[in-house]
Amino acid sequence: MRAPLRRLWLKIHRWIGLSLGPVLALTALLGAVLVVALPIDRYAHPAFFVAHGAAGAGTGTAAPALPLEPLRQRMLAEFGPTTNFTLRPPRQPGETLWVYVRGPWEGTLYLDPATGAEQGRRGSHEGAYNLLFELHSSLLLEDTGKGILAFVALAYLFLLVTGVVLWWPTRWPPSLRIVLNRGLLRGLFDLHRTGGAVLGLLIAVSIFTGAYMAWRPLGNFISAAVGQQQVKPPVVPKGAAPGPRLSLDELVARAQQVFPGQPIGYVQVPAKPDRPLRVRFRLPDDPHPNGIGSVWLHPLTGEVLAVRRWQDLDAGNGAVVVIYPLHTGVLGGPVHQAITVLLGLALGGLGLSGIWLWWRRRAAAAAAARHSASLAHNNRTMS
Repeated sequence: MRAPLRRLWLKIHRWIGLSLGPVLALTALLGAVLVVALPIDRYAHPAFFVAHGAAGAGTGTAAPALPLEPLRQRMLAEFGPTTNFTLRPPRQPGETLWVYVRGPWEGTLYLDPATGAEQGRRGSHEGAYNLLFELHSSLLLEDTGKGILAFVALAYLFLLVTGVVLWWPTRWPPSLRIVLNRGLLRGLFDLHRTGGAVLGLLIAVSIFTGAYMAWRPLGNFISAAVGQQQVKPPVVPKGAAPGPRLSLDELVARAQQVFPGQPIGYVQVPAKPDRPLRVRFRLPDDPHPNGIGSVWLHPLTGEVLAVRRWQDLDAGNGAVVVIYPLHTGVLGGPVHQAITVLLGLALGGLGLSGIWLWWRRRAAAAAAARHSASLAHNNRTMS
């Protein structure tokens, strides 16, 4: 590569890395920590996750054993009529029933699935795990932070391209040797250069999937790019609802008639009667751990408004069925989770090492300039 062109690529790579590298490194390190922090959080707070008593074993992956309508009335009485909440039934015997509350108070309640007794609650911004997750997913800036992370993810692609261009060898096969016996600066340079070339594409997958989940418009852009219309949730017909209002138990039972015998992932209960109630099922052919296959019902009458498996969605929004478990490491089990941790550490290391290399070379150049100036001054003095 010609020297001027190489210097241009180096400047692009350097300044993208210096400006956005710290954000990339922080997000990557937090993602690696979250994979490990999740089981630690469950171990440290058994009251949140382990149901009290033998009866708390519930029914495994079935819907919670306690009546749901009294639970809904209880939620509305405590948090107000404008509150949306989502039920997460136990996935394994002995787990608690989780209730995600979104209203004047936002957080999660942990209930005994047999009795409905509250075992604990935690606000959305309370606890070390929630703080780490908010930092990782939105930089504590909610939707603004998610947009920033999506932009940073796009910038990483330019960073990857410029890094590969700078690394690209003139002879093949390339040498991937890392020299560690010639000082820290040389060792870090080799690790940064070779690590970025070898792991860059894998890290790009992790970054893209994270940006996809953080910033939902990306799914719409993908669908538009392949010429598909976004599949939107159904709407509740306008006008007065005929007949009496059904209980939450009856609504869920009607949804279960569509997918009999299949475990429920979530029951999303809207606050407003003009929003449909959604029941998500964890179907056998659904890779998403929470299930994407859904039944939408009229929140008052129980009329089935739409039934959609993940295959029925447009490409951009249907892809989340694979992107979510791919990003979190759930798709491949413990081995995949270990790889996810290593990739997060690798990206964090690349970002920090790049900044350190720039700083050391800048300091070395400044020292060399001072030394040259001192020599010139001495020469003038002696003459």
